[in-house]
Amino acid sequence: MLLKKYGLYEFKDSYPNNLSGGMRQRVALIRTLAINPDLILLDEPYSALDYQTRLALSNDMYQIIKNERKTAIMITHNISEAVSMADRVIVLSKRPCTIKKIYEIKLDKKSNPIENRKDKNFNYYYDMIWRDLDVHL
Repeated sequence: MLLKKYGLYEFKDSYPNNLSGGMRQRVALIRTLAINPDLILLDEPYSALDYQTRLALSNDMYQIIKNERKTAIMITHNISEAVSMADRVIVLSKRPCTIKKIYEIKLDKKSNPIENRKDKNFNYYYDMIWRDLDVHL
């Protein structure tokens, strides 16, 4: 059972409002995995969470997705999240949306999102992606 496997079994009878934001996100991912999809879509999965919870949850979700051998598409506006979690980052233009650039993320010691942020190539990809965004300050 996925709830046992990922440490949430003791909360199986809890209502969502009794769970932390990170736990609700983990439950949502496990609920999705229960139907054994080929592809998982994560649309801004950490947007409502504080920074520390975002980092911890990104590690958890990364491990769950890898353990379950699933492909995930994550939509995010956070470059750090994208580079630290992805094998590939696709930068899109403004509306109407077109693909501007595709980056194959090649980190020297691909590990988990927290450790991946320490990789010497992390800042290179971050800077390149930042330049491709249509952001005018």
